[in-house]
Amino acid sequence: MIKVKFLYISFFVLIFLIGCSAPETAMNPESQGSSKELTVWHIESGAAAEKTLENAAKRFEEKNPGVTVNVVKQENDPYKSKLAVAMGGGNPPDVFHSWGGGWLENFVNSGQVKEITNDIDKENYLEAAISAATYDGKIYGAPLAMDVVPVWYNKKIFEEYNLKEPKTYEELLEVVETLKSNNIIPFSLANQSKWPGAFYLMYFAERYGGTELFNEAYGRAGRAFDDEAYIKAGRKIQELVKAGAFPEGMNGLNFDTGQSRQLLYTGKAGMELMGSWMLGLTRSEFPEFEENLGFFLFPAISGEQGAENHIVGGVSPVFSVAEKSPNADLAAELVKELTSVETAQQLANTDGAISAVNGVEYEDEFIQEINEVLEGAENMQTYYDQTLPPELAEVHLDTTQGLFGLSITPEEAAAQVEKKAKELLE
Repeated sequence: MIKVKFLYISFFVLIFLIGCSAPETAMNPESQGSSKELTVWHIESGAAAEKTLENAAKRFEEKNPGVTVNVVKQENDPYKSKLAVAMGGGNPPDVFHSWGGGWLENFVNSGQVKEITNDIDKENYLEAAISAATYDGKIYGAPLAMDVVPVWYNKKIFEEYNLKEPKTYEELLEVVETLKSNNIIPFSLANQSKWPGAFYLMYFAERYGGTELFNEAYGRAGRAFDDEAYIKAGRKIQELVKAGAFPEGMNGLNFDTGQSRQLLYTGKAGMELMGSWMLGLTRSEFPEFEENLGFFLFPAISGEQGAENHIVGGVSPVFSVAEKSPNADLAAELVKELTSVETAQQLANTDGAISAVNGVEYEDEFIQEINEVLEGAENMQTYYDQTLPPELAEVHLDTTQGLFGLSITPEEAAAQVEKKAKELLE
C-alpha cells in the first residue's frame, strides 16, 4: 500500500514538473520550430565587400534571435539569368542584388518584388540613388553604393614613357600610340560578358550626342538609337580596334576571372576603362599594385557636345525583397541593415565604394578623390543595359560586342538597336 501511494504521488510530481517546464519550452522559438532563415544573393566582388555584407548579416542576427541569414555570392555574368530562373520558378532568394533601372522594373511589373516604400526611410539615401529603384512614386529597392567609370592606368608605365593624364581625346590617342609603339597594350579589355565594352559606346555616344541623346532615344522623343551620334560612336570603337588598342581575342576574355586586370597588374597593358569597383578588386587581388594605380576621366572630343565631367555611372548594389519570400516583412528589415550607415561606412572605407547612403564619412583618401569626381559631375549617364528593358539591353550588348569583333558595321548595329526599341518602347 505504501508503494502504491509512493508511485501515485510520484506520478503527480512528474506531471507537475512537466507542466512547470512547458511554458519555458513554449517561449523558446527554436524548440517550437519558429526559427527563420533569410537568403541574400549578391554579386559584390572583393574580400572587403563580402566581409561588409557578412558583418551586416551578423548584426541582423544578433538583433533578431532565432534568425539565420545566408549571404550567397553569385558570379556576375550568369547572375541575371540565374535570378530570372529562380523568380520564374517561384523559389527566389528573400533579398536580391540589382541595379535598379529597367532590369528591376521588369520584375516589379510582373509582381515579383515587394514594395518597401513604408519599410524604409527615403531620406536616408541620396535622391539620385534611390530614384533608380522608384517607379510611379513607389520604392522597390534600397541602394547601398554608387559607381563611376573612369579610365584606370598604370602610373609606373606612364612615368616611364613621360605620359600625362590626357584631357582631350586627341591627347588620349597620343597615349595609345606611345604605348602601342612600345609593345604595351593601350587598353586592357575582357569583353566576353559584353558589358565592359559597352562603356566605350556610352562614352563616345555622349561625347558626340550630348547628355540628352540617350534620354531622347529611350523616351521616344527626338533622336533615336540609329542617330548619327551612335554611328560615330561605333566608328570610334572600330578605329581603336583596328589601331591595336585592345588585346587580341578581347571578346573571349573573362572579366570575372581577372583576365583584363592581370594585363594591367603585370604591365602588359597601360589602361582599363572600368567602374570604381576596380579599386576594391585591386586591394583584394593584388594590394601591392595600388601604389601604381591612378585614374582620369574619359576625355572630351574637341568640338563635340560631351564634356569631360559628363560621366558614366550607376547604382549598385540595390537590395530588393522578393514578393514570394515567406518572410517578406523580415526581409525588408534586413534590407535596412544591409543599407545602413554602418554598412555603407565600412564598404566605403574598406572596399572603396562611393556611398548611396547619407551620413557616411570618408576616411579613405582614394575614395574621397573618386567621390569628388561624382560630386563635380554635371551629368551621369546610367548604364544602358541596366536602364533599358532586358530584351533591348541584350541587343545593345550583342551589337556592341559585334563592333569590337568587327563583325557588324556601326550603321547595322545602330539599326538593330533602333528596330528593337520600336518594338518594345513604342
